Amino acid sequence: MNISLGKGGEVKIILAFKDKERVDYAEELYTYLKEREIFEGNSGQVFAHISPKEERVLFLGLGEEDKVSLESLRKAFFNAGRELMKLKVESIDITIPEFKGLDYLDAVQAIAEGLLQSEYSFEKYLSEKRTITSIKDVYIDVIDGKEEESTKAIEEVQNIIEGVFLARNLINEPNMTMTPEILANKAKEELEEVGVKVDILNKEEIEKLGMNALLAVSQGSIEEPRLIVMTYEGDPESKENIVFVGKGLMFDSGGYCLKPAKGMDAMHGDMAGAAAVIGAIKSIAKSGLKKNVIGIVAACENLISGKAYKPGDIIKSMSGKTIEVTNTDCEGRLVLADALWYAANNIKADKIIDIATLTGACLVALGDITSGAITNDEELMKHVKKASERAGEPIWQLPNSDEYKELNKGTFADLTNQGKGAGAITAGLFLGEFVKDTPWVHLDIAGTSYLSSPRGYLPKGATGVHTKTLYYLVKNLEG
Repeated sequence: MNISLGKGGEVKIILAFKDKERVDYAEELYTYLKEREIFEGNSGQVFAHISPKEERVLFLGLGEEDKVSLESLRKAFFNAGRELMKLKVESIDITIPEFKGLDYLDAVQAIAEGLLQSEYSFEKYLSEKRTITSIKDVYIDVIDGKEEESTKAIEEVQNIIEGVFLARNLINEPNMTMTPEILANKAKEELEEVGVKVDILNKEEIEKLGMNALLAVSQGSIEEPRLIVMTYEGDPESKENIVFVGKGLMFDSGGYCLKPAKGMDAMHGDMAGAAAVIGAIKSIAKSGLKKNVIGIVAACENLISGKAYKPGDIIKSMSGKTIEVTNTDCEGRLVLADALWYAANNIKADKIIDIATLTGACLVALGDITSGAITNDEELMKHVKKASERAGEPIWQLPNSDEYKELNKGTFADLTNQGKGAGAITAGLFLGEFVKDTPWVHLDIAGTSYLSSPRGYLPKGATGVHTKTLYYLVKNLEG
């Protein structure tokens, strides 16, 4: 889909508010539809009138004028894109007005994003494709004086969505074609072309670092672990950096604490945090944000074999803290413990964001709509919340009091890998034991990373959630 400024296109999109009786184009048809309640202007409602001899239009409802939001624009234009593809439309024309309470360029980006989102599908393994993209050209007419800024805004959102789609594709790949080694090579392939330095540490190098928690989780699989370190130096004059740490469980059987069969087919998606980090760094690098960002992905598989780690094992992590394994299905926090310590101690991160499909408890608490968050720094949390709101990817901050931290204390070791209740909170606070004093935010995407049915512009399967949040966080922190 090529999006450019100007006028043209075979079909004109007419924006209609629910509380407005008139439009500026095809008014007679619009009045007819309103009178018969065929089209009422509800948010996301579409009605296409395409004829070889008459006006070719698509009416797009935006709801009540004073309730239009960036998210409602994304969803509405996603609906428009999908409807136009069904009709095999190849080019469209849109005039973007000013919306009450919204920054104009943000609105331009939301509209472009909705259209771009409509093109996504993961049909690599289907013999017959179900989603046929048809829109080749989108012509956008913007208000006077906003042409140059709008062009840049559109280019930026295209970079962001490229990162989101990359994240989704990585997650949607079955485990047989997305092992730790394949993920590492894919990250190198995707990121080095946009100027990101990618270092891949093998098992021997991981052993030398003393990452025994990561090694313990991986030892049941024939696929060796990889530590992927992605360095984007957007501001060479600055020594400050922000580090993203992504959970990279390429498949999670639960180990000897075996998961039930129902739902295990989606466990190739347990590396959604890693995918979001890789996707976000690609978007950041393509947009040339002037910030130094490092991504760390600890990639491995949690499987059963004669070598697999077991309940009752005691592991000495890279930090020196010992961990009693009470549940081998609480593996993500073990992998992240070493990766977070590496970020805080070896890289000496100024700020750390970790993102992980960490706990089923977070899914129980917040469903598949909102991600959970834990922090040790309210100022950084404020920036993350602002970025998530801009991205349309909601998060909810969970408590972090000392009483909850006590629930992670072990009997025979410093910590236990399964807290005594409050699962999403104790898991997040477990991770906080390995960041030293570094400002840190943990995002639990166990519910939001993978959907059993589509919702809005989010597809069934991988959502790529918080790829956008990480991008906007870096952008907002710029300077």
